[in-house]
Amino acid sequence: MQNTQFDRILRRIATVLSVVILSLCLIYVSTGILLSFYYEPTAGGAYRSLRMIDNEVAYGWLFHRAHDISGNFMIAIALVQIVVMFLGRQFRNSWLVAWVSGIFFTLSAIGLDWTAMLLDWTQEGYWRFNIELGNIQAIPLVGTLLKDIITGGGAISSLTVLHLYTLHNYLITIAAVIFALVHLAALLWQERQMYAEVTEEPIQLTEASLVES
Repeated sequence: MQNTQFDRILRRIATVLSVVILSLCLIYVSTGILLSFYYEPTAGGAYRSLRMIDNEVAYGWLFHRAHDISGNFMIAIALVQIVVMFLGRQFRNSWLVAWVSGIFFTLSAIGLDWTAMLLDWTQEGYWRFNIELGNIQAIPLVGTLLKDIITGGGAISSLTVLHLYTLHNYLITIAAVIFALVHLAALLWQERQMYAEVTEEPIQLTEASLVES
């Protein structure tokens, strides 16, 4: 497929967005590590510890806010980048790694937001998560089992908060960082390919003109 100038611009935008995504991911991880020093993953204790971080820990409110904002922006920019890649018509086999890693990173970012739903232990988060559990339980065959695994026995409790905290910190976060790195590496490789194509075009035109003459 012949790349137009518009396609090349979109490819460059996708690469820039991947750098932004990785930067947001690193901010999310670093602020999450700082918050984990004071966060208490228990029912009731989660709310108290976050209020203590916001009100008593030096710059705790700033790290907490940066953590929330970077998480939301990760999802938004990842979705925008998928649209940019689609508009750029990047459907060749060489783009498979970039597509797969980008999609899985987006799912990981959504998973981070989902698992964080109950971690602040507010009324809004509790009832939102309760509704989500109903949707999970409605899944045929495995719904009830998944609900019991997530909650730790059926009812929302400290064990549920601990399960979500473990998924959030030790599984999905690591997966998101890996996918962000792979995605950026794949797009940088495509940038090198694009540069090679651009530098070859004048040579091809010169050879064609020589043949005509």
